Amino acid sequence: MTKASDVIIYKTEDGTASLKVRLDHETVWLDAHQMALLFGRDRTVIVRHLKNVYETKELERKSTSAKNAQVAADGKVRQMDIYNLDMILSVGYRVNSKRGTQFRQWATKTPRDHLVRGYTVNEQRMREQAGKLADLRRTVTLLEKTIAHQIVGLDEAKGLLNVITDYAYALTTLDRYDHGALSIEATTKPAYVLDHASAEAIVAAMKGEFGGLFGVEKDEGFKSALATIYQTFGGKDLYPSVEEKAANLLYFIVKNHAFIDGNKRIAAAIFVYFLAGNGILYRSDGSKRIADNALVALTLLIAESKPEEKDTIAKVIVNLINRRND
Repeated sequence: MTKASDVIIYKTEDGTASLKVRLDHETVWLDAHQMALLFGRDRTVIVRHLKNVYETKELERKSTSAKNAQVAADGKVRQMDIYNLDMILSVGYRVNSKRGTQFRQWATKTPRDHLVRGYTVNEQRMREQAGKLADLRRTVTLLEKTIAHQIVGLDEAKGLLNVITDYAYALTTLDRYDHGALSIEATTKPAYVLDHASAEAIVAAMKGEFGGLFGVEKDEGFKSALATIYQTFGGKDLYPSVEEKAANLLYFIVKNHAFIDGNKRIAAAIFVYFLAGNGILYRSDGSKRIADNALVALTLLIAESKPEEKDTIAKVIVNLINRRND
């Protein structure tokens, strides 16, 4: 074993034997000597059972055994074979002793206890999070009523309300993400079509600022990204709203990596341009619908993400730029 492991002390029911059980990579590890002590049998018997298990191909050696450095009786460090819980249980069934039965009961109960405790902790954490969100929502509602009825003229109060409202929406979005409840809603119908020529003009305008190999296309990936958001199936748009098209446009340009240099910068610029063309880049009060640092974070998140995470990321982006964010 190459890393430090947790150790549980196991004692037989009659108290005549005690050993340290090593926990690592979500399983238990013992060597042949420890198994002999555990099951009350001679080590040669245990070794014979180990050999039979592998010869009959009941278990695979590669997945059930490992090497562990141990200090031998003569004081020298030697590499010892150790075996995981699958093998320990297999040997225990073959030995068929009273201690074997006791160990099987213990080994089955211990992981279950860990699972139960883990579930309890997670459930408590989710309840606490839900409680905080509920408190924040109540606070926002109270502030809205206060400002509406008493202090409408105070710019400071309005600013405070805007900040708290922004955070309330962000926390609600995170809460829905944690519970797998993100959905596509409160979206806008497209009013502008971004063609390849317009997109290339944007890239060309950016080259003067960055220079070098920035914006030099190496394949058709950029053109493909633009075309993909306008695809249809059965006469219906695959991405029917501005928000869905924008989210997937950002994703595809980043992931297609069509340029020698500048893929993320170009993706972010085209994303912003597309939102502006459809009239949703800014809120009704003139503020940006998505902050600069949020755009940077989302672009980097896409770059580091796995393909199977695409739909989730797209939903997150949609929820950050839809009408609920006004």
